[in-house]
Amino acid sequence: MNKEQARQRAEALRKTINSHNYQYYVLDDPTIADAEYDSLLRALTDIETAFPELIISTSPTQRVGATPVSAFQTVQHTTPMLSLANAFNEEEMRAFNVRIKDKLAVASMQFSGRFSGETKFDGLAVNIRYENGSLVSAATRGDGYIGEDVTHNVRTIKQIPLHLMGDNIPQSLEVRGEVVMSHQGFAALNKSQLEKKEKIFANPRNAAAGSLRQLDAKITAQRPLSFFAHGMGNYNGSMLLETHTQILMQLKKWGFPVSSETKNLDGLKACLDYYTDIQNRRSELTHDIDGVVFKVDSIAQQKALGFVSRAPRWAIAYKFPAAEEMTQLLDIEIQVGRTGALTPVARLSPVNVAGVTVTNATLHNIDEIKRKGVMIGDWVYVRRAGDVIPEVVRVIKERRGEVTAFVMPDCCPVCGADVVRQAGEAVYRCLGGISCAAQNIQAILHFASRKAMDIDGLGEKLIVQLIECGLVKTVADLYALSHEQLAGLERMGTKSAKNLMQAMENSKATTLARFIYALGIRDVGEATARALAKKYKSLTLIQQASTDELETISDIGPVVAGNIQRFFQQTHNLDIVQRLLSAGIHWEFTEHEENSRFNGLSFVLTGSLQKMTRDDAKQKLISLGANVTGSVSKKTNYVVFGDNVGSKYEKAIALGIEIINEERFIQMIEGKT
Repeated sequence: MNKEQARQRAEALRKTINSHNYQYYVLDDPTIADAEYDSLLRALTDIETAFPELIISTSPTQRVGATPVSAFQTVQHTTPMLSLANAFNEEEMRAFNVRIKDKLAVASMQFSGRFSGETKFDGLAVNIRYENGSLVSAATRGDGYIGEDVTHNVRTIKQIPLHLMGDNIPQSLEVRGEVVMSHQGFAALNKSQLEKKEKIFANPRNAAAGSLRQLDAKITAQRPLSFFAHGMGNYNGSMLLETHTQILMQLKKWGFPVSSETKNLDGLKACLDYYTDIQNRRSELTHDIDGVVFKVDSIAQQKALGFVSRAPRWAIAYKFPAAEEMTQLLDIEIQVGRTGALTPVARLSPVNVAGVTVTNATLHNIDEIKRKGVMIGDWVYVRRAGDVIPEVVRVIKERRGEVTAFVMPDCCPVCGADVVRQAGEAVYRCLGGISCAAQNIQAILHFASRKAMDIDGLGEKLIVQLIECGLVKTVADLYALSHEQLAGLERMGTKSAKNLMQAMENSKATTLARFIYALGIRDVGEATARALAKKYKSLTLIQQASTDELETISDIGPVVAGNIQRFFQQTHNLDIVQRLLSAGIHWEFTEHEENSRFNGLSFVLTGSLQKMTRDDAKQKLISLGANVTGSVSKKTNYVVFGDNVGSKYEKAIALGIEIINEERFIQMIEGKT
């Protein structure tokens, strides 16, 4: 067999094998025996071994796994992978249906009443990108905007085509779906793990997620993973797809499995009946689901409905009631979050809830504890909210014996600082701020941010590494770091360490307003920090100011005044401030001239400026005595616009506010007009 004959034979074998993969893994309807399939795959392997230059990335032989990676790279999604709003009862479903009708009516459209109903798989969401029919990348959902690159692992999942099948192959396509593990596959995997004396998995979802996030794809290839497509991201093709149902049917033609429970539903009653039917048959299904998803079928109506926050208005997840189990609440401990919020956490006698051993559960806040009547020693019902987060549902008062009431602490259990609860808030907060170890990552990240001390190169990953290595406990420790300590960190090196040292040195020359903002006092933003600096011109005077004095500043009310005063009453905070000043942080107060024509004027910036950044323009205006706000109102004097203006520009015109372009703006601040 010469090379050309080998190429033709390999192409024919790949086409045949892919067809049989589709029949077996997608349609669950194999047309040949396993031995015959193995023979075809072996013949293709032999050809590619003899002619390695004929191997292509989309060949069925390439699913065994690539070379292990050292870490996952991040991927920015071209269009966000949004979450879904949840419904937990019929009333919320009816409200969803009314919202759709009302929103479409505003857009002069009549709702067709047609929904697509689908099972909500309990797995790991992924986005798979194809170019000219070939799989080129795959990423997890992540935060919806940035995920992890899992291309090497997704290639091993036999239900996912390496090259699209059929006709009308699009130039580019993003397929979105869920990587899951069947009950049968999960049982087999755990049996294998036990035999190898390795870790067993708590449930199929954890097993699927852990398998997909293996650094060694050869391990992923050995795991019984499944995939179900449920939609598209970006699509660049010749076919006009007018309904969600058409999209799913076309994805199936291109080689993707789609839930066999997917149905077209006319009206709300059909949706509710579908939910009841699936719920009744939930235990009979091959994969775990935690609810059903309803989507408006018409793509045109989906576009008209649009999005709110991180969720589409045209879809909703109707969740099944969470499983509940009984156990004893042994203690209530306080967990201090990264923003200083104190959250009571129940320590429980271990109990299995929906396949997961639960030992801790959130109690949310003191109001919830009082509302539910929870006491230490009580027997309680626990559930996993949304089948994920454990929470205490209710107390079994009939079983109450010797119990103890819980009281919120007056001092932070981590740093010892005062704990306060502001009026109108349910949360108690630690006032330690920059001195509290529980808050140090967030505090340092804020301190180093561009609008605070502007320490370029000091990101969250490096901060975490510095804390874990014991080199930094608070912001004051940053200025004690040496070049050698930084250069010895992972992924740093001499040059990066030198750049960071220089950035920290540069940050020492700042302004009083930036320094106050950098301290992270609760509710003290840039504008409030500037107002404090402008009035007092001295950090010492700010520290000594009474709440009554602070409230005379227009931007400051009683709550913020109290936050400022309490911050500077904490000994730990004062110690850190003194250490920062001793490290060389300094500023000079330069007050704009009292007769400056910018005094008291209000500006709004919109669009992209070409000769300066909007932040530079903002800082220049502030230095001249102007106020810069984020929204247009009748009090706005000028709106400065650049390229790609938005609603602010239109609102300014509607209100008759003077709008000026960048050229005239520059002339104004340079005093030429």
